[in-house]
Amino acid sequence: MQNNVETSVDADKNTQGNQQAEIQSIKSISIIWFVPFIAVLIGAWMIYYQWHNEGPLITIAFESAEGMEAGKTKIKSRNVDIGEVTQIVLNDEGDGVIVTARMVKNAEKLLREDSEFWLVSPQISHTGISGLSTLISGVYIEISPGFESQKQREFVALKDPPVTPVGTPGLHLTLNSSDEFAYSKGDPIIYKGLTVGQFEDIYFNFEHRIVYYNAFIRAPYHQLVTENTKFWDVSGLRIDLKADGLSVQTGNLETMLTNGVTFDVPEGMEKGEEIIERTEFDIYRSYQAADDERYKMSVNYLILVSDTIRGLYVGAPVEYRGVLLGHVKSTNTLEQRNSEAPKLFKEDIKIPVLISLQPGRVGLPDNEEGVRLMREQHNLWIRNGLKATIKTGNLLTGSLFVDMKHYDIAKDAPEVEIEYFAGQVVIPSTTDEFSQMAGKANQFIDSLNALPLDKLANNANKLMQEYTETARAFQGVSGSLDTVLEGVDQQQLSQELRMTLESYRALSKDLSAGSKGYEELRQTLSALTSVMRELQPLLNQLKHQPNGLVFDPGSPDSIVPKKQSGVQP
Repeated sequence: MQNNVETSVDADKNTQGNQQAEIQSIKSISIIWFVPFIAVLIGAWMIYYQWHNEGPLITIAFESAEGMEAGKTKIKSRNVDIGEVTQIVLNDEGDGVIVTARMVKNAEKLLREDSEFWLVSPQISHTGISGLSTLISGVYIEISPGFESQKQREFVALKDPPVTPVGTPGLHLTLNSSDEFAYSKGDPIIYKGLTVGQFEDIYFNFEHRIVYYNAFIRAPYHQLVTENTKFWDVSGLRIDLKADGLSVQTGNLETMLTNGVTFDVPEGMEKGEEIIERTEFDIYRSYQAADDERYKMSVNYLILVSDTIRGLYVGAPVEYRGVLLGHVKSTNTLEQRNSEAPKLFKEDIKIPVLISLQPGRVGLPDNEEGVRLMREQHNLWIRNGLKATIKTGNLLTGSLFVDMKHYDIAKDAPEVEIEYFAGQVVIPSTTDEFSQMAGKANQFIDSLNALPLDKLANNANKLMQEYTETARAFQGVSGSLDTVLEGVDQQQLSQELRMTLESYRALSKDLSAGSKGYEELRQTLSALTSVMRELQPLLNQLKHQPNGLVFDPGSPDSIVPKKQSGVQP
């Protein structure tokens, strides 16, 4: 408008000055119009930048939203914020919550199919104290990045933090036990006192009643586990008083407070080949049980025991001159119902003990061939005098064990017949030396108890009464002599006779009833009579069998000398 006015004014001047004016049209845009254009460009750039750098939106299912708050609760990895909770709602069933979170752009590569999320909060357990920092900053969600190729945006949170983060180098194993062991998540796995792994998860098989444990052993210790590795329990402090003596077992200080297992290759075994992931192993009660597992094959025998089996437990060793051959398998075979049992127990009153001998322990192959060879040889062992003895292995605890030994057999003794009971070969048994000594002592005491002490005492009393009457008669005679000798007191002979009579009178008084000498004489005669009665069986035994004090009189192994040919009796 202003430009047009100026042009008109100039035109009027030119007209007045008789000059022709030149009219031009001027077009211009105000700079103010660039401001909204720039603002639009900036907004578009911000939208593009936000869209390009914004991370993915994920959902995580939790059992509870305790401690979480939308807009405040962070998602962290290695204590770095990589996301934030944006929304918390109940799930469709109402038994949990769905947490929606926005992740940062560079965290997208962490969201894989095997990624794990869990809520970090203060926790106190037997494995330690964790999450104390959340007392000030509040709870947060931790992520363990996955390594699978498949991406994922929906996850289910763990109830507890994982014992072993995903991707930790090492080896996962499956341990199982049907025994009364109870391990918890986080319990240690020990190797020579070092904690090299932990229990992760627990699963109970109701059908087979076996507990399965998922365990992890960290690298490089996982290289110690091979196909011949054995695992056994080292929970707490175990003290065993057995026939072998006192044994104390423990892992380390940690297992004394909680539970745990250890592992190794038993001495004498090869390490074996390497194993693969999730290989299964059994957990044994002790190292001895784990070591015995190497012997797969065994042969059962029976021992008929006449003595008590109190102190003989299942698992007690069976030895031959100190060499372990096997173990006691059962001490309660009375439960077997067969036609042999009533007759056997009525006549012999013997208790059958089932033992298990392992061919691998005696140098035979640990297979069916070794079992066959052992079965072929047991007839020879028994006919050559092999017998079993129940012996005391520990005087403190009274634990017993089975000792196998060959006894000499006389050349003219009849051949030993192989006996069977409940389908098993019976190995003959004998009592040990201690039991024999105890038996003889019991026989001696029984002999003493059988002596007619009351009758002997009555006879001694009658003898003492007769002796008392005799002493009284002598006292009367001595009194008469005193009267006669009163008239000859002055003669030397009468004096000597009086002295003699006085001595006799004193002696008679000492031997009269109720006096001290009388009682001593009575006791002496009674003791002498008892000793003679006790020595009579022994003298008779020595008369008929001079070696009866050394050898058992009823032993079938007694050596009978033979008559030499060509020698006349």
